[in-house]
Amino acid sequence: MDKLIYTAMTGAKHLMYRQDALAQNLANANTTGFRADTVAFRAVPVQGDTPGTRVFAIETTTGADFTPGPMTSTGRSLDVAVQGPGWIAVQATDGSEAYTRAGNLQIGAEGTLQLPNGTQVLGDGGPITIPSNATVSIATDGTVSAKTPGTAAISTVGRLKLVNPPAEELQKGTDGLFRQKSGDAADADPAVRIAEGTLEGSNVNVVEAMVGMITAARQFELQMKMLASAEQNEQKANSLVSAG
Repeated sequence: MDKLIYTAMTGAKHLMYRQDALAQNLANANTTGFRADTVAFRAVPVQGDTPGTRVFAIETTTGADFTPGPMTSTGRSLDVAVQGPGWIAVQATDGSEAYTRAGNLQIGAEGTLQLPNGTQVLGDGGPITIPSNATVSIATDGTVSAKTPGTAAISTVGRLKLVNPPAEELQKGTDGLFRQKSGDAADADPAVRIAEGTLEGSNVNVVEAMVGMITAARQFELQMKMLASAEQNEQKANSLVSAG
């Protein structure tokens, strides 16, 4: 009897975690460059001093969906989108190198290229600094050029670090950025190309996410019914024992 209770209890608990993951995906349906989390259930034997006769269910994040998102033309010179496989290197708040597909770049107060949340965009030699009041253009290979007012000369101020590590070597952090599982920085890949004046949208399928949330809710109700059934069976068993 307790086997049923344990399995149903852990199943219900982790279905709540699945709802959280699906809600997170749905909340980022309009986030530039967002990659949806993928989740799955797995059975895990209970470890202990006694033989492993109990099994509980666990909801695990198996990774991320690397399917490309839709491309939208914006005409803004600081908007870039990676064409095909590849990533833009950034410096995370913990100082580590991380990777993103979000290309809605901005110029920060100190003149450096960054994401809207302040995350520094990395060039081949570190952060890229833009001259004050300069007009910026970004070539398909990531070269960043700037033209200052009153001059005809266009100067190269840096080049975006574009990388393309194998998808199986990447893992998504709680900050939404990707890193190599080894913790090492990926090498720049000269084959990665970007499109200026374009943004890649989220790859979250809103309909699938909503259907998944409904399915998870129904599965949660089923687990609760199994718990109720186990309770009823336990009560009947106690009645038979008392009657005997």
